[in-house]
Amino acid sequence: MTGSTAALLRTAAVVGVSTGLYGTAFGALASAAGLSVLQASVMSLLVFTGGSQFVAVGVLSGGGSPGTALGAAWLLGARNAFYGLRIAPVIGPGTAKRLLAAQWTVDESTAVASAQPTRAGAAMGFWFTGLAVCVLWTAGTALGAGGAAALAEPARFGLDAASPAAFAAFLAPQLRNASVRGVCAVSALVCLALVPVTPAGVPLLAAALPPAGYAVYLAVLREGAGR
Repeated sequence: MTGSTAALLRTAAVVGVSTGLYGTAFGALASAAGLSVLQASVMSLLVFTGGSQFVAVGVLSGGGSPGTALGAAWLLGARNAFYGLRIAPVIGPGTAKRLLAAQWTVDESTAVASAQPTRAGAAMGFWFTGLAVCVLWTAGTALGAGGAAALAEPARFGLDAASPAAFAAFLAPQLRNASVRGVCAVSALVCLALVPVTPAGVPLLAAALPPAGYAVYLAVLREGAGR
């Protein structure tokens, strides 16, 4: 095993563990919203996008309908489609591989992949992290739903900050690039402007548009350079 591969495995493990701890909080909240351990665990395995799942159980806990919960979760989860613009060139061809990659294209796997200097490193970072997060997020959900009632208040333990902190750590190196800093600034302003006046999920979805546009722009440049 090379040093770079070992480093990526360690990174994936750290991100997976932090996400798994956050998953216990989700499991407890899902149980409080009326979901069984099996339902909460299957939701984490199949939906597999933490923010959307928290929104869904939050709506259900507040007395909202399943349709409302689904709509709010979909709005927030739609951001993952924009991550696909960054990940698609890393994954390469193959229908089965792309289907699995689509399921594992989340904040953490995209962040780790984007932080790697080579395409091979990005691919390994994506797959290692996707596997670690999928396994530990689902296991954490089962643990939380199975009886950790105290975790219904994740802020008491700082678990609500675990996943955002991990994502911010991988975003930081990208901010050395002036263009990336500009895109991040525009996204932050869009998000802040929409938070007071739009439903949950819409600000994040709108904030994803500038990075998506920038990703398309870079892809066009690379394609032109390859001709």
